[in-house]
Amino acid sequence: METPEFRGTLGKRKERESSRVYAIVRCGGRQEKVALDDVVTVDKLPGETGSSIMLTALLVVDGDRVISDPAEVGRYQVTADIVGDAAGPKINMIKYRNKTGYRRRLGHRQRYTQVRITGIGTDTDTDTKPKAKAQAAKAQEAAKAPAAKAEEA
Repeated sequence: METPEFRGTLGKRKERESSRVYAIVRCGGRQEKVALDDVVTVDKLPGETGSSIMLTALLVVDGDRVISDPAEVGRYQVTADIVGDAAGPKINMIKYRNKTGYRRRLGHRQRYTQVRITGIGTDTDTDTKPKAKAQAAKAQEAAKAPAAKAEEA
């Protein structure tokens, strides 16, 4: 019986994991394991939805190669786009002192930011998102189109 999350995948689990590139990044005082196209919830970050951010890589695993040397890991860039804001669960606190009439109710809801990992790689070999490449191609075509219309007229 196949489980739904692995239905349609090829190869054994060990083979799928070894061919995958992932990184351990530091964000908001915590460390997160991220891979390409993962959506990760981190502490609140400044920035608009859709803006791009860079995360500090602490360790990079590229197939069977593990890169943990700070000099070599420093060459790697982990880029992410801000997907949106999120909020954690509501935490209710009650303070009560017996026989004094002292009662306090407090509440807290932690704010988070969801980010999508768009690239893990070195400066020369960064995995960029296909949307950016497609948008660049469309921009070039759009620049050529007015020139072609001007030549026809």
